[in-house]
Amino acid sequence: MILLTGATGFVGSGLCSRLKAEGRDIRRAVRRQSSEGDTQAVGDIGPDTSWGKALNGIDTVIHLAARAHIMNDGASDPLREFRRVNVDGTLNLARQAAASGTKRFIFLSTIKVNGEQTPPGLPFTENSRSAPEDPYGISKHEAEQGLVEIARETGMEIVIIRPPLVYGPGVKGNFASMMRWIAKGIPLPLGAIHNQRSLIALDNLVDFIITCIDHPAANQTFLVADGEDLSTTDLLRRVGQAMGKPARLIPVPMGLLKAGAALLGKKAMAQRLYGNLQVDTSKAREVLGWVPPVSVDAGLKKATANSDHAEPQSRQEKKK
Repeated sequence: MILLTGATGFVGSGLCSRLKAEGRDIRRAVRRQSSEGDTQAVGDIGPDTSWGKALNGIDTVIHLAARAHIMNDGASDPLREFRRVNVDGTLNLARQAAASGTKRFIFLSTIKVNGEQTPPGLPFTENSRSAPEDPYGISKHEAEQGLVEIARETGMEIVIIRPPLVYGPGVKGNFASMMRWIAKGIPLPLGAIHNQRSLIALDNLVDFIITCIDHPAANQTFLVADGEDLSTTDLLRRVGQAMGKPARLIPVPMGLLKAGAALLGKKAMAQRLYGNLQVDTSKAREVLGWVPPVSVDAGLKKATANSDHAEPQSRQEKKK
């Protein structure tokens, strides 16, 4: 049986649907008890959470729940809050899982453990130096280190997955903002950006997590992505195509973009638009034989299909 945390979140909802469709036995850890038979209330996740009932009879834990990356964090000590949930909460669960006889612990981390950018043509690999820069990335890195130590002490298998930006139905944050810009036909000064960034469709990430449940060689760290890197300019155009709306892009020189971002105090946001962040997925392919089942364009089509920003079907299309 599988214990899934974060089952109601963006990735968790997609994973839960796929696991149920495959007929897997799952138990969802939730804050408050519900009438659904596959749930177990555990309260808020932290260093003192009791997981006894939730872990009873569990072979595999898939730990998705976390304090997520927050753009404008209002906490007085953000790193302390991230550590309480993402480090202490994760390691508390892992220790109790090992003690209960759980065989494998799958941890969804982040590419932010490696850093925020890569030199052109030099993608991150599993052997790249860890260099997290923000509290979220730091907390995930510390959780990874603690999990590796627990594996050494107990023999429980640990799978660590570091995805880049995940997109799919219900995506929020910057990706959702991008769809809104395109839907409204807002001209964007992003028509001359030649960076390269890795992404991963929700369906591809879900497929990889499921691969790691059973594969005998999965108990290690993996970087995953779609396998096709895109510039910001190309991504905007292809999102527009998926939505049936042309992206209105103005080719503003990179120097002007950087200067404008500096004046507005938006260097970090601008870096995500024009910086490189590439991921090498060859280890996942070679060790696990994993190939992303969904193309970038198919993933974008699905991400935008049910959004409020997608182009509605014409009357002729609805009649077909």
